[in-house]
Amino acid sequence: MPNFRLPDEVFEEAARRFPTPFHLYDEQGILDTAKKLNAAFSWAPHFQEYFAVKALPNPAVLKLYHQVHCGLDCSSECELLLAEMAGFSGEDIMFSANAMPPEELAHARRLNAIVNLDDLSDIDLLSANGGIPETVCVRYNPGGSFTLGNAIMGEPGESKYGWTKEQMREGLPRLKALGAKKFGLHAFLASSTMDNSYYPRLAGILFDLGAEMEKETGLQLAFINLSGGIGIPYRPEETETDILQVGEGVRQEYARVFGDPAKGRVGIKAELGRYMTGPHGWLVTHAVHEKKIYKDYIGVDACAANLMRPAMYGAYHHIHVCGKRNAPADHMYDVTGCLCENNDKFAIDRMLPEIQIGDLVVIHDTGAHGFSMGYQYNGRLRSAEVLYTKDGDFRLIRRAETPEDYFATLV
Repeated sequence: MPNFRLPDEVFEEAARRFPTPFHLYDEQGILDTAKKLNAAFSWAPHFQEYFAVKALPNPAVLKLYHQVHCGLDCSSECELLLAEMAGFSGEDIMFSANAMPPEELAHARRLNAIVNLDDLSDIDLLSANGGIPETVCVRYNPGGSFTLGNAIMGEPGESKYGWTKEQMREGLPRLKALGAKKFGLHAFLASSTMDNSYYPRLAGILFDLGAEMEKETGLQLAFINLSGGIGIPYRPEETETDILQVGEGVRQEYARVFGDPAKGRVGIKAELGRYMTGPHGWLVTHAVHEKKIYKDYIGVDACAANLMRPAMYGAYHHIHVCGKRNAPADHMYDVTGCLCENNDKFAIDRMLPEIQIGDLVVIHDTGAHGFSMGYQYNGRLRSAEVLYTKDGDFRLIRRAETPEDYFATLV
């Protein structure tokens, strides 16, 4: 269920120090989740989580991952720059982009990052922009539908990402001829799933494929990258993924294909983003307006420019009103922002306690793909980001935008 680890006093004190709206992140929660993931895969040779920078691209948060021996997954020039800013380099960076500009590949090679190639044609592009490294990763797309039991979890055949198996048979020998000695395999076959069998099933597919390609091509299989895809429980009735069970399921698949993990040479990597920071972020906002026509609307001082997932996807984010956690949820509201778009709604027909103008409203699970998907439509500006430190203090880690920022790029 949504994260209620922080008491209302934390949100209230943050709102006294910083004007709303702002995103608040829990430093201790972020570190604890990373440690739990590392524990789940402590059996794995050379395990490393590469946090997906796109989920929460702030150097103050990225630097936390140094403390728990994680790397970063980048997919653009600016994300590479963020990684450098946060002190990452070499194989602590995974560069996974698609339709990538040549200069971005060259930048990744200058950093000695691991490059994850999305297409067969990327071989020539990489060769001409930094050269082929000794270890290179390729992204696999099996096509068709990906199922767990009778449920379709994803549609790889409709995805723009990855190589086919036949392309691997062509491309891996080419990489070898150009100097590669080892390869990694990567795949992303389902999004935001809390099914504990997803990672083990994906791992089995990639372990089998990697062993087969190693035998066929003579290139040594260096690692399997399980990518992301593990979700979080946005709704109160949902149950979070049991990451320890997931790790054990992957271990069993590893032993099936490669034998005793303690003697294994094939490393395991992950690129989780949402799972790592999603539950540890909140959008903090005030109720500023109430409108009663055919429905009862509560307007807040945040809008879809601060959190666009509900408007873009119809995504559910839990909401609570500070000081009223235990009050009866006996009023039905649409909770809205101020954009000139009717989909600028954080909640539709949501049962909540009665809300008064000035109440502090907390929107949960915004620590991933929240601020990072922000934009400036209607001239609405992106909010501040605040870190609630493990010492119980608050640190502004990104100021709110100003009109000067909005106009700064005009020529």
